[in-house]
Amino acid sequence: MGALNQQIVSKPAMDLTMQKILVTGADGFIGSHLVEGLLDKRCQVRAFVFYNSFNSWGWLDTFPKDKMDKIDVFAGDIRDPNGVRKAMQGMDVVFHLAALIAIPFSYNSPDSYVDTNIKGTLNVLQAANDTGCKHVLITSTSEVYGTAQYVPIDERHPFQGQSPYSATKIGADRIAESFYRSFITPVTIVRPFNTYGPRQSARAVIPTIITQLLAGSTEIKLGSIHPTRDFNYVKDTVAGFIAIAETPATIGEEINIASQQEISIGQLAHEIIDQVNPTAKIVSEGIRIRPEKSEVERLLGSNEKILRLTGWQPEYTLKQGIRETIAWFRDEENLRRYKWNVYNV
Repeated sequence: MGALNQQIVSKPAMDLTMQKILVTGADGFIGSHLVEGLLDKRCQVRAFVFYNSFNSWGWLDTFPKDKMDKIDVFAGDIRDPNGVRKAMQGMDVVFHLAALIAIPFSYNSPDSYVDTNIKGTLNVLQAANDTGCKHVLITSTSEVYGTAQYVPIDERHPFQGQSPYSATKIGADRIAESFYRSFITPVTIVRPFNTYGPRQSARAVIPTIITQLLAGSTEIKLGSIHPTRDFNYVKDTVAGFIAIAETPATIGEEINIASQQEISIGQLAHEIIDQVNPTAKIVSEGIRIRPEKSEVERLLGSNEKILRLTGWQPEYTLKQGIRETIAWFRDEENLRRYKWNVYNV
């Protein structure tokens, strides 16, 4: 899409208060934080979680009862069009976050990524047309850009599928574009750069570093440490999602959520090490290194578009966000959920 709306028409902001909102992937990292952000805005939230025989609702299970009492939980499978359509009945806005996201696992199981990320997104888009949803926000990823061909990376940057994961997200984005162009489905593609914070899965680099340090390890095992990334604290990412949903001019657009700051993985590791245990050292482990042509060497996003359309700007510096994240992991009940001593794909 890039800039499908060549002329941005100024429209009144959409007040999300008391709107009926569905969040797919609500049981996950960003999704659970988004649910909290929407509750703070007094939205009527339906949380789509992945059905399982344990009746686990992911991170929602850690919410206090008074918060859970405000959430309508729908257990289903994003790959099933019937369940998706049922979940979306009566919804005003849909934030579609449900996806398989781990890059190393996508090397092992690409079929599941096609089924979940592409077919799942198609199910949401078709249901949006069937149910008359006012706004559908499709969650993309900065990985669709591949290694930066220029910086900062704006929404016109070419796409490059450097992993099965990123390829399926490119596919999902383009299907979303086709629905906007073909059926005028009210779609926005939201493209967060690297989000981090409390509840992030152990497959991501920041929890990998923090959990090893807090477990007492003095040798922090990582893969490549030279690539750079653009990190966003999760509360800033959530604020970006909400700002986009509240701005009608974002419909038909693809929009980065980026800090427009970059740091190498090695520098990031040293920042965390300095805050937890300055005596720890970094050790490179071959199993954690991506195939050469699959590694995304540099990501630095432009946030000009989201700032221009919505006024959103990040509130947290990297140092502040890391401090908050470390504090959450220091809670023993949180830390024990993580297998710090194995490589989580």
